[in-house]
Amino acid sequence: MSEEKTTAPETGAAPAEEVQPTSPKVKTRKPKQRSCDEKDAKGKLCAGHLKRWFEYPAEIEKVVGKGAEIYRCEFCKTLYRPDPKQQPNSYTVRY
Repeated sequence: MSEEKTTAPETGAAPAEEVQPTSPKVKTRKPKQRSCDEKDAKGKLCAGHLKRWFEYPAEIEKVVGKGAEIYRCEFCKTLYRPDPKQQPNSYTVRY
């Protein structure tokens, strides 16, 4: 009798594809806008709350500028610049 060694097929992960980081979508808020108005591929409205983003990564800082007032949707992560007609909130929300 000969001993046959069987090897189990490797179930390791396939080679990882390098995904190019895409720059985030940056929009301008409409007057008094509080929720996201971005639509997905099916045409469904996101409607996520826009939250003020104080500490953003360096990649985002290159896009929006240093110390910029920026808002981000809590679901789709779309970035929003403040409404140019509205008074900035930069110093009213600091402690």
